[in-house]
Amino acid sequence: MRVDEQGHLVLPPDLAERLGLVDGALVRVEERGNAVAFGRSSASLARVYVEPTTRCNLLCRTCMRNVSDEPPGTMSGETFARVIDGVRKVSPPPTVFFGGFGEPFAHPDLLAMLATAKSAGCPVEMITNGTMLDESTRRELVRIGLDRLWVSVDGATPESYADVRLWDALPQVIEDLAALRDLRLAGRSALPRLGIAFVAMKRNIADLPEVIRLGQRLGADRFSVSNVLAHTPEMREQVLYAGSIDTEELDPSPWSPQVSLPRMDIDPRTLGRLVRAEADRRGRTPSGRQGDGRPNACPFVEKGSVSVRWDGAISPCLPLLHTHRSYLDFRPRTNHAYAVGNLNDRGLLDAWGDPTYVALRERLLAFDFAPCTICNSCDMADENLEDCFGSPTPACGGCLWAQGFIQCP
Repeated sequence: MRVDEQGHLVLPPDLAERLGLVDGALVRVEERGNAVAFGRSSASLARVYVEPTTRCNLLCRTCMRNVSDEPPGTMSGETFARVIDGVRKVSPPPTVFFGGFGEPFAHPDLLAMLATAKSAGCPVEMITNGTMLDESTRRELVRIGLDRLWVSVDGATPESYADVRLWDALPQVIEDLAALRDLRLAGRSALPRLGIAFVAMKRNIADLPEVIRLGQRLGADRFSVSNVLAHTPEMREQVLYAGSIDTEELDPSPWSPQVSLPRMDIDPRTLGRLVRAEADRRGRTPSGRQGDGRPNACPFVEKGSVSVRWDGAISPCLPLLHTHRSYLDFRPRTNHAYAVGNLNDRGLLDAWGDPTYVALRERLLAFDFAPCTICNSCDMADENLEDCFGSPTPACGGCLWAQGFIQCP
């Protein structure tokens, strides 16, 4: 990078293209000590979440389907073809991530869909519960060159896993992932890389260190830990953020000690102590969110993402794909689905460039919504239709993803 004669920062063209830094795009710029940080622009489409199906072979305690009366659905070949037609027109090609509110492998054509997305030049990732990784599937994932396989593992023992998943499948999941690791090694293939997703609750948080160790033995190089989104009163009693949900994430008090740490190994000996030191200083654990970890920041906009429901509905994020209820502290909140169009009626880039959708992304970057997670004291906080700031639908001030409590890979 360099500064030209007029004092303008000149970026490498490929970097500017990846971040969507085009004329008229909104970009958040922050001064941080001796550095300046800027994020992805509102024009950058870098990630497309695709929901192949809402069907699943499990019914976990944590699942939205426990409180949903929507009939299950599966994406048609025609709708998926429109997804691929859209991503082929994006430069550079966006990551296509297969996931949503169902098990992707419940779609009978999932492997063909993965291969088609790879043939379009896109990095391809997916998330699965890991119970359908038989030998032929493992070989196809390696042959296709899936970039990353995320597997949900919410317990380190068969008993704790079954307590959440309601099925004692952990030994088989471990065996299949070990076989996938060995298959990669035998073929000298780096793909698919393995990530482990863990939903933290009171009932399983003690298992997290062992889940990380287990994942490392299986070859995982990334771990995504989220709090539980409480859809039921039972799950509300399991949350680990009750004391933080109604408190703003402020910088440490000016009287708090400043701690400057050197480079050191992050291992079981140091990890817990470093987290405890930061928690003692701030009153909570440090955020592990991708990006800058700020509250009041939509992680889906920061990733430059869009979500496509199984029926082609185009939404700004995964939480807006389906109407569902969850608890915002002690009050139930209904999150109504919101779409900016449908692939069966318009192209992906047409929807992305729609002025209404552009304005919504810019509003999400500024995050000018009522602080519903902190206040949560009026009927407006019970839905995402509007708020006391006059925000139109969707009003995202009560979104737990935007406050760093819930996160998706």
